[in-house]
Amino acid sequence: MAAQKNSFSVALFSVLFGLIIGAVIMLVFGYNPISGYVALLGSAFGSMQDIGGVLTQMTPLILTALGFAVAQTAGFFNIGLSGQALAGWVGSVWYALSFPDMPAYLMMPSSILLGVGLGAIAGAIPGWLRAQFGASEVIVTIMMNYILLFLGNNILQNTMSKSIKESAETTKQVGANASLQMKWLTDLTQGSSISAGIFIALIMIVVIWFVMTKTTLGFEIRAVGLNADAAKYAGMSDKRNAVIAMAISGGLAGLAGTIEGLGNYLNFFTQNGSPAIGFDGMAVALLGSGSYLGILASAAIFSVLKIGGLGMPMSSGVPFELVDIVTASIIFFVGAKYLIQLIQKRVHEMDEKAAEAAAIKKAAKAESVAGKNQKGGE
Repeated sequence: MAAQKNSFSVALFSVLFGLIIGAVIMLVFGYNPISGYVALLGSAFGSMQDIGGVLTQMTPLILTALGFAVAQTAGFFNIGLSGQALAGWVGSVWYALSFPDMPAYLMMPSSILLGVGLGAIAGAIPGWLRAQFGASEVIVTIMMNYILLFLGNNILQNTMSKSIKESAETTKQVGANASLQMKWLTDLTQGSSISAGIFIALIMIVVIWFVMTKTTLGFEIRAVGLNADAAKYAGMSDKRNAVIAMAISGGLAGLAGTIEGLGNYLNFFTQNGSPAIGFDGMAVALLGSGSYLGILASAAIFSVLKIGGLGMPMSSGVPFELVDIVTASIIFFVGAKYLIQLIQKRVHEMDEKAAEAAAIKKAAKAESVAGKNQKGGE
């Protein structure tokens, strides 16, 4: 419980310090930080369409953050979330466009499972290489981000049938049988691209929490992450659990990419770089400090910053790039949590000294009053 409170306080201070740094930079460059942040909040919550945009932005961040958290619990640092998400995105859209007449009750689950499976394979490969040969999953996942990025673009440009492409750089939009968008949600949020993916992401928070905390598999993954040798001595397969953990991590990222393809954009297009949802998801997981509710809250904060920042230039004149500075500052303070913990320790010590001084002063005053009363009695 104490560790959870400490992690929460570190996350809270990280966000606070990030916002303060953003305010200072605004002042230095002649902008009003109050009007800047008011514009940010107004742009994020000013209409139902803005709220729909925030929820749309949250969806893949929740899933990639969950994926990173699972891998981290097993002792892995999965930097390949972007590539794994891209694998799910390309595969699900290609599949959906290739079978336009398949009924929705078959298309939707099968396309989602395909995206999850491709992401899981992309995640399991570096997990297997680490388990079998001791290869660094950091290096392998970074390399695979580039492999999957260029492979995805090549599939679009040179492999996909011309009948499912709008141009050499983009596919056609998937049909209603594969779309995760729901009319009542679109109407409620005034035409935003929100989809059923937000409900899938919320359900996955509960599913992953249950698997990681209430099942034998989750216990073994946590045990391997804490001490692989001790887990192996207890009869657990450290190699098997390492591969499974990375497969689950990649599968969650693949699901995020699938929802981007079938719920947000409804197509696939040439990517100039790996999708930002992978790297942003890592930041969300770090800010959430391993807490599943923390991941939900962190995804909301990052999404509000992203969506709200889009309206800052028009409303207050503050450039959008400032949001990136605030986000980077938050990540910096999360990474430098020992600094926040040191500040907390110093503040706690100061409070203790102040309380001790007050107690001494109170005791001295009481002793003085008692002496005067005794003297008066004589």
